[in-house]
Amino acid sequence: MANEQIPMAEVNKLYERLKQEAEAGGYDLTPDVEFAKELVWGLLTNEQRYGYRACPCRLASGNKEEDLDIICPCDYRDPDLSEYDACYCSLYVSEAVTKGEKEVGSIPERRPPPEERAKEKAEAQPVVGTLSSLSYPVWRCRVCGYLCARDEPPGVCPICKAKQERFGRFL
Repeated sequence: MANEQIPMAEVNKLYERLKQEAEAGGYDLTPDVEFAKELVWGLLTNEQRYGYRACPCRLASGNKEEDLDIICPCDYRDPDLSEYDACYCSLYVSEAVTKGEKEVGSIPERRPPPEERAKEKAEAQPVVGTLSSLSYPVWRCRVCGYLCARDEPPGVCPICKAKQERFGRFL
């Protein structure tokens, strides 16, 4: 670890907490523990710098509102896991990667450039009236009723751990 200002005990503590939270939510952290701890060190470094845990794999602006999409776990984790079996920095990986059935390859950046993010934010209309005005489909877990608005349903329900196939389009 390059930064002696962050004690290894703090890195280990956050690593264990993230691992427990990931497992409780139906996710896996990379089985490469040393690599995972380097990423955790990056999260803690960003927390020292900015006051929030921006993903260590991306450049944060230092403006929390601008960086909400890259606060770990970032908004791009689930689509990356679905398509590439790992998130952009590979902290989170699929069960197939954990079991050694797949290897993590190159994962393209999903985050739009700053100009596009600013344009999207300026063009965004507040949701008024009905749920049908949402810009994403709403998915419902058929087991527990959990709802989420996103392009695809999650791989695993964060509430009851039902698999993706148990989700149906709600809206």
